[in-house]
Amino acid sequence: MPQTLELLDVSLETLPPAAYEFSEIWKQKLTIFQGEKVLVTAPSGKGKSSLIALLYGLRRIYTGTYRILGNDSRQFSAAQWSATRAETISVVFQDLRLFMDYTGWENLAIKGKLPGAVYDENSIRIMADHLGIEPLLQKKCNTLSYGERQRLAIIRSLLMPAAFLIMDEPFSHLDETNTAKALELIDSEASKNGSAVVMTSLGSSYGWSFDRNVHL
Repeated sequence: MPQTLELLDVSLETLPPAAYEFSEIWKQKLTIFQGEKVLVTAPSGKGKSSLIALLYGLRRIYTGTYRILGNDSRQFSAAQWSATRAETISVVFQDLRLFMDYTGWENLAIKGKLPGAVYDENSIRIMADHLGIEPLLQKKCNTLSYGERQRLAIIRSLLMPAAFLIMDEPFSHLDETNTAKALELIDSEASKNGSAVVMTSLGSSYGWSFDRNVHL
């Protein structure tokens, strides 16, 4: 059977009542299958970043059920969550969560030391060159533009061949050319690893052909 993420009747106390109107996720049933590409669209304030935090296990206060590979995530121990993030779910947060005083290489090396990650300098150079940031990997993140940091965070997320790749508005500071290059890289790595891609957006499909567009 395919591996899945399932949300069943999930709601958050912090969301306003309007966030639930017409939603296909909150207080609904959503199943995400490994290997598919899902675009989650919503205007600001509907809970896109809250959804990402919930899927990654950082948002624990909610009603309803969230199952990972058929297992109720409420029952996960800290060790189980650690294993899930090392083997099953990789993420690009909207705020990126890079170590700003570290270089690009150092940020990637930290990810590469985690169980399940694949840290190969040659492959990283190829990805970074494709995204136009290979010469910047020696620089500290606090000297990079936000768009350059976004591309670095995308590479970091791809170091782990996860079943589910979850990305929160990952191209908000990229132009069309760099967005297209990033999508090409993500598509290539996801296809190679059989990963699902779950991406949030204010409305744009980024010119990509998603299997589903789910309205948050």
